[in-house]
Amino acid sequence: MGLKYQNILVAVDGSKEADWAFKKGIEIAKRNNAKLLLVHVIDTRSFALVEAYDTVIGDRAEKLAKDMLENYQLQAMDAGLPEVQYEIDFGSPKVRIPRELARKHKVDLILCGATGMNVVERFFIGSVSEHITRYAPCDVLVVRTEKEN
Repeated sequence: MGLKYQNILVAVDGSKEADWAFKKGIEIAKRNNAKLLLVHVIDTRSFALVEAYDTVIGDRAEKLAKDMLENYQLQAMDAGLPEVQYEIDFGSPKVRIPRELARKHKVDLILCGATGMNVVERFFIGSVSEHITRYAPCDVLVVRTEKEN
């Protein structure tokens, strides 16, 4: 196959599966001499009611996301990737990643963890990775952690 990925998006949410997706993303980007885009979407639906009482919660979520993404960016650059960017967005990750961010950045591969941080949402309305796979305009690699025996 002659397919080479040029713009790789890795969706991270702080979960172990997202960390594995990030590590695989580095290796794939190195093999393809690709740009790496690290994305975290702050799910505003999860704290919409709380924010009415505490306006600081959004700022805290953004600060935590920025710290996480800057750490990932440094790791990727230390691993030898010259082009590593990150983006923080707000809204529904299952909508923003495949339908908006992937198109905006002309992504040709998305990596995400098989399961993320939000167990309740996964139970009621399906996983973020499932929606990314269904609606992405490009290839998607869903990464699982190693299972212990």
